[in-house]
Amino acid sequence: MTAESTLPSPGGQPRDPGFSPVAVLASRGVTGGFRFPHRRPQPRPASPVPLLAADLAAALLGALALTGTAHQPLLAALLVAASMLLRPQVPRTVPGVLDELPAVCGRIAVAWLALGALVAAHTPQYALSYGTLAAGLLLQSAAACAARGTVHWRRRTALRDRPRAALVIGPAATAQRVSAGLLRHPRCGVRPVGVVAEQPDGSDGLPVLTTGEEVERALIQNGVRDVLVVHPSVRSQQGPLLRALAESGCAVWEVDADSPSYASRDQLAGYACRRLDMGGRRPGSAGKRLLDVVVAGTLLLLVSPLLLVCAVVLRLTDGPGVVFRQERIGKDGRPFTLLKFRTHRPVDEHESATRWSVANERQMSWFCRFLRRTSLDELLQLWNVFWGDMSLVGPRPERPYFVGKFSQMYPGYAARHRMRTGITGLAQIHGLRGDTSIEDRARFDNAYIDNWSLWQDICILARTAAALVRPTGS
Repeated sequence: MTAESTLPSPGGQPRDPGFSPVAVLASRGVTGGFRFPHRRPQPRPASPVPLLAADLAAALLGALALTGTAHQPLLAALLVAASMLLRPQVPRTVPGVLDELPAVCGRIAVAWLALGALVAAHTPQYALSYGTLAAGLLLQSAAACAARGTVHWRRRTALRDRPRAALVIGPAATAQRVSAGLLRHPRCGVRPVGVVAEQPDGSDGLPVLTTGEEVERALIQNGVRDVLVVHPSVRSQQGPLLRALAESGCAVWEVDADSPSYASRDQLAGYACRRLDMGGRRPGSAGKRLLDVVVAGTLLLLVSPLLLVCAVVLRLTDGPGVVFRQERIGKDGRPFTLLKFRTHRPVDEHESATRWSVANERQMSWFCRFLRRTSLDELLQLWNVFWGDMSLVGPRPERPYFVGKFSQMYPGYAARHRMRTGITGLAQIHGLRGDTSIEDRARFDNAYIDNWSLWQDICILARTAAALVRPTGS
């Protein structure tokens, strides 16, 4: 189901990004990491009220085409209601009128056609003429495009005239390149004021901040509200710094500096980006946590006799030390202790932390091989789920050594830590376990996070349970 690889190295070929990641900044002498002053909450996303008012005004204007028809007030009310239900989703970025034209006109056409079909079916003698439908469609479409275009123009003007100050975190050369691109396009609404890196790269550009004191000074003096992460390894290596910046009131974004690989509608000056959740609650997270507690608690009660039997047999056949504890990296780069039944004995802590796997070794007892093959050694992770270290469904957690290594080698790997790690996940049900491509795993894990839903979790759990019926080993 979810056991680690039994081969000495992970599958897939790494993609060397060509530069080293930024190192973690030294803390400011405070135990537990960085501490920045709390400021007023970060600005909320753009209000949907102006676009709602624009669509409402366009619907009322389009209803003028119904003048002279029977039951005009009722038909106008139905048209307005249909138009509001079918209005385009509020965009995260500020689009142009032409960008929204197909969606706006298409939804308005559906509203008018539905209204015409309803009238023709209910009272055929008062059916709307083709001229009325065409006039209403054109009038409402023109009004909607004009009104929404005005709202977008005002928002773009506000972004250009009052850009948000930002810090760019990553290798100095990459961060300076992204900063220069953003400064050349002020309409994106973000103005970089500094680069956070291990050391300057010697080139001209924004000032390079290398200590916590310099970062705090930049936050206060420039009123920084956005933080841009431009290298995937920064997500895991700079976890304490990013969490401190988020707690101080900054929005944290991950920017793809090299290729538009993110499934996101957000862009900054042509760079694909996505908002990072640095400890906040995602929509539906309460339902996911409730599912974890209920299912994990129920399973622990049901399998507790089996756990006891496994522990006793393992103690009798393989000696003391039944439970294997190992540090893994969880959500937002936080370490936690993962629990398993011990199926092997590493030579020392270094081997345990840095060797990809020691399974299939000849000295492993028959019962340990049985636990591995049936994935029963993973059952203790239900305790990790119940206590909140893990989730039932999510990216598989890995050891700190490999998290740092894979974050440098595979683009997008560090972004897996946006969500709580899991016992099983989308990558595992697609066969990505054992000696398989780490890059493929990262892609499936990020796709799961980007498109998360509670129903998707239930489907993954069902497919995992079906796979347990025909175990193939770990």
